[in-house]
Amino acid sequence: MRLVLDTNVLVSGLIWGGVPRRLLELGRDGQAMLFTSQPLLDELSGVLERDKFAAPLASQRITPAFLVQRYGILAELVEPEPIARTVPHDADDDVVIATALAAQADIIATGDKELLGLHPWRGIRILDAAATLGSVLN
Repeated sequence: MRLVLDTNVLVSGLIWGGVPRRLLELGRDGQAMLFTSQPLLDELSGVLERDKFAAPLASQRITPAFLVQRYGILAELVEPEPIARTVPHDADDDVVIATALAAQADIIATGDKELLGLHPWRGIRILDAAATLGSVLN
């Protein structure tokens, strides 16, 4: 199963665990293939640098740069082509779609309601983390 994890799912998995972390573990264990792009890694870096994540990261003795580097190793990097505006209220989410297209992804895992509302999009399922986990394990 080919997956693109949206930044909100990644941050949750990297910092707090739960189902999003299980998706990362499936990638690590070879049960799923994870894909990302440089724009998504840049977004992840920017989000992890936010003040609200400083304490949780410090308590785990990890830095945003370390997490981005590790995820960059875990996920296969693809180069998305520009696409026409797809997500009406958030152009930044278009890169998630473009990355999924470049990766020939089966699923985009996201917590973003606007992205979830596009399900399915050009044959790509857009699911929340729990539904993605269920799809990979079944």
